[in-house]
Amino acid sequence: MPDHAILTPATHAATRVRHERGAAMGDALMSCLIVPDEFRRVQQEYLIMFRRNIEDDSVIAVALFGFEAGENLYLAEGGRWDARYLPLAMDIQPFLIGRAGPDTEGGQVHIDMGSPRIGEEDGTRLFDMDGRATPFLEGVVEKLGALDTGYRASVGFFDALRRHDLLEPLTLEITLDDGSVNRLVGFQVIDEDRLRELDASALDDLHGEGHLMPIFMALASQGNLAGLIARKNAILFHG
Repeated sequence: MPDHAILTPATHAATRVRHERGAAMGDALMSCLIVPDEFRRVQQEYLIMFRRNIEDDSVIAVALFGFEAGENLYLAEGGRWDARYLPLAMDIQPFLIGRAGPDTEGGQVHIDMGSPRIGEEDGTRLFDMDGRATPFLEGVVEKLGALDTGYRASVGFFDALRRHDLLEPLTLEITLDDGSVNRLVGFQVIDEDRLRELDASALDDLHGEGHLMPIFMALASQGNLAGLIARKNAILFHG
């Protein structure tokens, strides 16, 4: 179970974090949250999809790792993640941003002490002998800041997608080499036809607000579907 705590040199002087990747490390996930600021890097490797929460009409973007719950086709032997880019939300584990209160500015670095990545013998130290953050921890804090900034900025992006009606539901039925069918439901993608129909004023607004580039990156990411299917077929072939 998660066991979140504020990270401090006094409490976590001996804490180490393991870096290998695998199901035992909590990486057996079908997808993870991503932010528009990283779409350019994400689209090089992953399929970018969107999910809408019916209750509050909120939208999030995710990078797709597999076709069913608990499946991550990017995990490879030897504790490797088989891709050139690791989404921020995965890269910062087991750290997260906490806040002192709902209306407070600034964040605190929290750590999930219940994570299988945590240890006191194996892994990288978070603090040196003088209680100063190690280069590894400094890098984590930078990534946490980028993720937090990107998440806050994403509100305007998703508002623009709703305002211009640029999301459409997606249902995919994928027949694999063994004849089995994988069905993807519950996701949305950029409606390319609707995007083409936008007038110059709407396109200018999207460009001026910085939303046009991540839209194009999300569309470009659809080319990664074939690669994801190939990963699935390779696993089926090798057992």
